[in-house]
Amino acid sequence: MDIAHCYLEGNADAVEFCPHNSYHNVFAASTYTLQEGGQPSRRGSVSLFDIDAETGRLDMVYNVETSGIFDVKWNPGGGHVSPCLAQADADGYLTIQMLQSSEVGGAYLKQMTSEKISDSMCLYLDWNASATSITVGLSNGSVSIVSLSESKLEVQEEWKAHDFELWTTSFDIHQPNLVYTGSDDCKFSCWDLRDSPSNLIFQSSKVHKMGVCCIEKSPHDPNSLLTGSYDEFLRVWDLRFISKPVNETSISLGGGVWRVKHHPFIQGLVLAACMHNGFAIVAIKGDKAEVLETYKKHDSLAYGADWQRGEASQEGGGTSKPVVATCSFYDKLVRVWRPENDICPPL
Repeated sequence: MDIAHCYLEGNADAVEFCPHNSYHNVFAASTYTLQEGGQPSRRGSVSLFDIDAETGRLDMVYNVETSGIFDVKWNPGGGHVSPCLAQADADGYLTIQMLQSSEVGGAYLKQMTSEKISDSMCLYLDWNASATSITVGLSNGSVSIVSLSESKLEVQEEWKAHDFELWTTSFDIHQPNLVYTGSDDCKFSCWDLRDSPSNLIFQSSKVHKMGVCCIEKSPHDPNSLLTGSYDEFLRVWDLRFISKPVNETSISLGGGVWRVKHHPFIQGLVLAACMHNGFAIVAIKGDKAEVLETYKKHDSLAYGADWQRGEASQEGGGTSKPVVATCSFYDKLVRVWRPENDICPPL
């Protein structure tokens, strides 16, 4: 069920709903555009949108031009932490911007800090649960652990984790000393930050047939983790034996699985961006995975996807069906929609 849409100036590659109370109506979208020629440049932008899903109103309330951006993430909600958006860009910078309310009721971003952390491109980022550290995947196959303290970014550790582009990295929500990495070398790895240099806990090199694009730990089950790959499979991993995780089940989604997002409240419900095959909503329970619904109203690579937070997202049925934002690359399109079906009950 379509709610609203908007075309951006650049190629859209990420959308993220703000998880902080009072800002659940706000989401960020980023772009990356390669301008070829004698002196190629990578340009981008960050936009903030205000969505009212009940009336179908979608307003762009803020936009800023930047270097080409590969990823944006809000810091985790909860406590007294101010909403901040981190962005990873093609010039090797990690930037933190604070979300501010304007006098006319809108919102904007105010830069807190920006640090060049690498001569390579920053491809992906993830916050730890306490919003004190960020893990960043780099185009040279390295991973960088960056601390945020008193509005200052500082690289704590960086190491060569993979042979090719490190497309994804994430902290373990339940064990913050663990960091996962995935790369174009088809490897999926786990590292323990308590050791220096960080210790390789495990590395899966034979399961994924192509590059690993995304890694997502379940917020509901400390033993469950998802990986997505260019080989078009979404895989569910059992982490009870952390040194030897078990690939419990896998499901082909018909396109490279670039991003996956667990629903914030409904266990086993997953949103996936499937590159050439649009978007999919998948139900996972134990060793079973099933596609509940697909969304194919984008005409280009499906890259960005996220669930809206808030009380409405916790309830099933009627007008309280979850709200989703998605974006696609070459057609520069952002869409906001609700699933057609009653997707809330798990398998």
